[in-house]
Amino acid sequence: MSSAPPGRSPGKPAGTAFGAALGQALGIDPTARPTDRPTGRPSGRAPDQLRQLRLEPGFARHAEGSCLVRMGVTEVLCTASVEGRVPGFMRGKGQGWVTAEYGMLPRATHTRGEREAARGKQSGRTQEIQRLIGRSLRAVTDRAAMGEMTITLDCDVLTADGGTRCAAITGAWVALHLAFQHLRRNNIIARDPLLDQVAAVSCGIHGGEPVLDLDYAEDSGAGTDGNFVLTAKGGIVEVQATAESAPFSEAELTALLGLARKGTAELFAAQRAAVGL
Repeated sequence: MSSAPPGRSPGKPAGTAFGAALGQALGIDPTARPTDRPTGRPSGRAPDQLRQLRLEPGFARHAEGSCLVRMGVTEVLCTASVEGRVPGFMRGKGQGWVTAEYGMLPRATHTRGEREAARGKQSGRTQEIQRLIGRSLRAVTDRAAMGEMTITLDCDVLTADGGTRCAAITGAWVALHLAFQHLRRNNIIARDPLLDQVAAVSCGIHGGEPVLDLDYAEDSGAGTDGNFVLTAKGGIVEVQATAESAPFSEAELTALLGLARKGTAELFAAQRAAVGL
């Protein structure tokens, strides 16, 4: 489970270094007057505003491709590792395989979580998320252009404040792109297997209003929450939307999709900047 961001300290005014650092972490301009800020969201963001986003390509020294993605307080390290073999069910087909693994560090949340390796079993949530990441990346990859190789995207959550699976998909695309660049530079593949960009963002209904990119405070209290995996060319890879209380309407679902398209447009621009496109 994700953890809430650090609370505001009543003894620290917004104009101090503490206030500036907290505002930056939460995506809030600490110099803005209270009347300048929307009041419906705990973070003070506008309904269609992403958290502060940062993509750091090449973060891991040894991986063929890597990216540290920060969405507000949430931080996920994504690495792409290349192996010159494919799973048994893919042998002899002349195609590659893209898969993913997902995990959370014990103190990614406000209390320590037990390592799944120590339990000897992955949770259902972990299995669901890593399958989602793998499906999302395969949806935009020409696996015939890879040849018989496997690329594994390892997505490790360093800090959780909502939206970790979405951040993982967005960062994993950057890591995969960099891995393919590495393979092309070394004449291992002849062309880029990536057909499109893919990114993901959460949307939900909080306080009766559709909002973009839920943090923990919103996600834990949302009446409806969903994850939208979209491509830069306008395709839909996956939509996961759930009513936590009253059912939501088709009009509300359409509004959430509209917010997701706006948010992923910003994510696609950040991805292109991160890989130099």
